[in-house]
Amino acid sequence: MCLGIPGEIVQILPDRPDLAKVDVSGVRRAINIGLLDGEHLAPGDWILIHVGFALSKIDEEEAKAALAFLEGIGQAYADEMAALRDSKIEKG
Repeated sequence: MCLGIPGEIVQILPDRPDLAKVDVSGVRRAINIGLLDGEHLAPGDWILIHVGFALSKIDEEEAKAALAFLEGIGQAYADEMAALRDSKIEKG
């Protein structure tokens, strides 16, 4: 099962505007936001992430509801969080 996980943008990387540092349940990773080109994104915004890419911008209420649901489904969420922890997008 593949899941989209909500994350909060912490920082848009100044040297790589296609990357943002995002916090997902305490895990911080660089996420590619290039698919959302043209969408105004800033720290504090929530995005839906899958395999290191931002798929859409969502509001905080939707993000919190999705996180609560994902935490409730157990192993699939744990697997997705493990994949996120192990992922790294290299800068440059």
